[in-house]
Amino acid sequence: MSALFALQSPDAPLPGAQAATAAEPAEFLAVFLHGYGSDERDLAGLAEYLPPTLPWASVRAPLRLPGSGYSWYPLEVDFSPAEAIAEATDSLWEWVDANVDARTSLIPIGFSQGAMMASQLLRTRPERIGATVALSGYVSDAPRSADARLAQAPPRVFWGRGDQDPVIPADLVESAGEWFAKHTAVQAHVYPGMGHSISGEELGDIRRFLDATLA
Repeated sequence: MSALFALQSPDAPLPGAQAATAAEPAEFLAVFLHGYGSDERDLAGLAEYLPPTLPWASVRAPLRLPGSGYSWYPLEVDFSPAEAIAEATDSLWEWVDANVDARTSLIPIGFSQGAMMASQLLRTRPERIGATVALSGYVSDAPRSADARLAQAPPRVFWGRGDQDPVIPADLVESAGEWFAKHTAVQAHVYPGMGHSISGEELGDIRRFLDATLA
């Protein structure tokens, strides 16, 4: 499997990291987007569950938290601060434009706060998105530039969550479900007994979703 580690604020290459160097750009690139308080290493372990021909990148969020970890936007006051999320989205697109061939379609795979960022990429430049995987997350209630276009041509989205998630408020889960149903061809999966995490059953469902996407 090709592996491309991308650091939003690089300190040093990760041990064992291997940059993808293909003569022709990949048709798709999976982009892991970690959750609040984590970093680019957190979701990289999911790479072994991807289709073997799918290259990937794991990106570090731009905001360093006190102590350790990073975030895409602050959560001190609001789960969904519109202006801060828009700034984070612009920053992420800047990284994409600088590091990913324009002919490559992205497959954002985001967990929690990273799921919000995955939906943001879809809602701002859907022409660059091959499919979206949103795990244990939610969406912003602020309108985005491509929302109307998505409703007209619903894109493929995998939305997975546990029914015992203690982190994401119930009203945000409900509004996310309504948004996905209105704007996307969503495959919604709810896993009984699962909290704010990713299960083996969910990984199998994600793999099947990605296999269908690549096919």
